[in-house]
Amino acid sequence: MLGGYRIEGRRAAEIAASVERAVGAGELEPGQLLPPMRELATDLGVNPNTVAAAYRTLRERGVIETAGRRGSRVRPKPATTGRDHIRVDVPEGVRDVSDGNPDPALLPSLAGAFAAAAEQGDREPVLYGNAPVEPELARRARGGMDADGVPDGPLAVASGSLDAIERVLTAHLKPGDTVAVEDPGWGSLLDLVPALGLRTAPVGVDDEGPLPDDVRRALDAGARALIVTDRAQNPTGAAVSATRARALRSVLGAHPETLLIEDDHGHGIVDQPLHPLARATRSWAFVRSVAKAYGPDLRLAVLTGDAVTLDRVRGRQRLGPGWVSRLVQRAVVRLWADGTLDTPAVADAYRGRRDLLIGALAERGVEAHGRSGLNVWIPVPDETGAVARLLHAGWAVAPGARFRMSAPPGIRITVSTLTPDEVAPLSDAITSAVGPSPVRSYV
Repeated sequence: MLGGYRIEGRRAAEIAASVERAVGAGELEPGQLLPPMRELATDLGVNPNTVAAAYRTLRERGVIETAGRRGSRVRPKPATTGRDHIRVDVPEGVRDVSDGNPDPALLPSLAGAFAAAAEQGDREPVLYGNAPVEPELARRARGGMDADGVPDGPLAVASGSLDAIERVLTAHLKPGDTVAVEDPGWGSLLDLVPALGLRTAPVGVDDEGPLPDDVRRALDAGARALIVTDRAQNPTGAAVSATRARALRSVLGAHPETLLIEDDHGHGIVDQPLHPLARATRSWAFVRSVAKAYGPDLRLAVLTGDAVTLDRVRGRQRLGPGWVSRLVQRAVVRLWADGTLDTPAVADAYRGRRDLLIGALAERGVEAHGRSGLNVWIPVPDETGAVARLLHAGWAVAPGARFRMSAPPGIRITVSTLTPDEVAPLSDAITSAVGPSPVRSYV
């Protein structure tokens, strides 16, 4: 059952650590069945309750999953093998269009904002017991959300979108619960959900966002939460349209106990209007990050939601990090107040680069998607072959496997630094690469 690997340990923590070490080293493979608890307890000479506690720990850590009488097995995508490892090494001389980063040339300078924030900190030092949210940050964030139709609610600040989403999920769900997620979708999120001991239910995506019928099926089957990217969806560039938002609200209205989480990480870099779903269910959270517009190292996202959800998030945050640095919050306030980011110009630049590539591919008969954001998603018949062929042609792209569960194969291209002169040669290389290929491994 386990090949040559023998699980060891006398205490629950030792048994769990033995399994997790084997998974991390590849000695226990994804999908591999673990021994029944009583059988393993007999082999180790311990009480079955000890093994049960070890298996429970492994489930909560996202290493294994249990399916009733069918037993426990290593997760198909365990948390110890993150999707960020599914990438192509970029040799010298190869153009990297795989990283998902914004264009550094379009990011505002941070020096003045942090200098001003530091001066304010000298005059008004933040001490233990002070409010966790900078009042002016809250005022400006709330004003932006009001303008976009996001319902009123309490505010909190987290260390980026993923941190906020994790906090909201753990505020409501328990290990074994199912979360409906976009497929293809954000690779880090697809890793986070099982790492929390939760199950994923894939929901298809088109240019207008999650497919309502897929969402309905997932919720009817028992999914307790739904995570939606409102704009600049990674990797497809989808943006929820007004029509799609109405359809999704209708589906959610039939499942009012669903935890709804919206990620608006594209705020500040897109020209597509926001169509929020917030308040379609009783428990909801809306997350807005500054990373794509102002820089990934500004680990800051503002979230709002219903009173119960935000109270749980803020209460747990107080017991952990306490707060996100008010120095960083004050720097973000200064960036907003000074108008250092020309949002229409940034959105126009990214749209122009996407449109150039998508148009050039369309002329060559290649389908591509990218309604908003930094990326273009290209369906391919042979993902591994396409990645290898493009690498050979001098282009490093992101394998779709980083973003997929059951969705068809594809590749993701980040257009944020793509120049007009590069569009034609890249399009020619993609056109050649999407054909059948005998290549079966990344190089």
